[in-house]
Amino acid sequence: MSEPIVAQKAPYKVSVEAGRTYAWCACGRSKKQPFCDGSHKEVGLSPITFKADKDKDVYLCGCKQTGKQPFCDGTHSKI
Repeated sequence: MSEPIVAQKAPYKVSVEAGRTYAWCACGRSKKQPFCDGSHKEVGLSPITFKADKDKDVYLCGCKQTGKQPFCDGTHSKI
């Protein structure tokens, strides 16, 4: 299994809709960042899915090193 690669050293601000399920790219290889496009199949990492509890803006991790997957915890400032 490969390690995730850094897609960007900042979070992605995304507006999510209540009740909708999202698949966050955990491998860093997706061309549709911060969401999964299936690129992980080549490296053995899987996306993290989550369901939005309400309409809101969220910050999804871009560096793929967060301890709060899929949400940014500021780890990008340390790499």
